[in-house]
Amino acid sequence: MRAKTITFKRARGMRRRMTLPEVVLWHHLRGSTLGTLRFRRQHPVGAYILDFYCTAARLAIEVDGAGHGHPIQVSHDDARGAWLLDNGIHTLRFAAADVLDELSLADILVAIEAEAGARLLPPPPLRGPPPPCKGMEED
Repeated sequence: MRAKTITFKRARGMRRRMTLPEVVLWHHLRGSTLGTLRFRRQHPVGAYILDFYCTAARLAIEVDGAGHGHPIQVSHDDARGAWLLDNGIHTLRFAAADVLDELSLADILVAIEAEAGARLLPPPPLRGPPPPCKGMEED
């Protein structure tokens, strides 16, 4: 699922040219607003570049502008979402206008936190019992 070198270069350029809604959402995602969740911006996966990606939850966040309402773009987004889902990545999509609205943005952040929390992988099991505490050793 590693992206090609050209995709990495495109992602780097897109990080420098983020849209206003992406900048606003990134401000909230990169801070401590959502607890311990860590997001990457303009993250390449396969042939695609995700607006935001949480590795621990395998969750992509997409900010859709007006162009995403066009039938050809809807078809492309559906195919992209299916490919991501086949590779274990769930996608949440939000309208750019909603991200710019303060009340909607609060709801968006709650939805992201809830979805990511539900998708977080549990920690790996311990490989045996923990060592005995000092002074609590058995005879």
